[in-house]
Amino acid sequence: MTRWDDDLRLAHAAADAAGAAASSRFQADDLQVESKPDLTPVSDADRAAETAIRALLERERPDDDVLGEEYGATGDGTGRRWVIDPIDGTKNFVRGVPVWATLVALQVDGQTVAGVVSAPALGRRWWAASGGGAWTGPSVRQARACRVSGVADLSDAYLAYSSIPGWADVDRETAFLGLLRRVYQSRGYGDFFSHMLVAEGVVDCSAEPEVTLWDLAALQVVVTEAGGRFTDLSGLERADGGSVVASNGKLHDELLAILGPDGTPDGVPDRPSTS
Repeated sequence: MTRWDDDLRLAHAAADAAGAAASSRFQADDLQVESKPDLTPVSDADRAAETAIRALLERERPDDDVLGEEYGATGDGTGRRWVIDPIDGTKNFVRGVPVWATLVALQVDGQTVAGVVSAPALGRRWWAASGGGAWTGPSVRQARACRVSGVADLSDAYLAYSSIPGWADVDRETAFLGLLRRVYQSRGYGDFFSHMLVAEGVVDCSAEPEVTLWDLAALQVVVTEAGGRFTDLSGLERADGGSVVASNGKLHDELLAILGPDGTPDGVPDRPSTS
């Protein structure tokens, strides 16, 4: 038991409400999709899912602040803030790809203390509260503990990421491509899924160059409670730094040395041949 258990239960309920709203529109023939000013897509499902979460929070925690991707920030700066992404992976959602999730996190005085990551189309969920460990399963009643891997060498590591073009936007494409050549295996699982696989220990590290607080807050507490490290590219342990490196901890410093602002601009050597 932790002091955040009641909040974690509410986060689960919020994810349930959002999941019901989003799932009813998943692969719908009449799904309405628009482009935001930043040219990323938003659907009627995104808005319905966030509305469902906000309605629940207004009933259960009326004094808490809320920050959501679709409707921005509300509240009076109480020190307690819910950070929500109603559908992380909207690009997948609108194409009918089942890799999308609702992210619900609670921050207290700027620190994330509880988070739920719910992927209903995959039948999976991950959650954590500070001091209570990280868990995954199809439901709370069918849960198992998450623990990061013990891989300590990049040549043995499995790396997950979202896409390559974003690394060019932050002037790190050469370094990232060099990292891909160093690791044992890499896959573009994308969005929340890459980082939750790190928490489970089936992937050893993950990274994204351009992300926001609502993309990361819920993920951060799950990865760290699973024993991993979760920083921005500069190495700061924060979810609002605009980038993320998640790992089992053993690989983290080397990843930052390659991908961070002081990393090798011309990339890194290929991993040794195993032939």
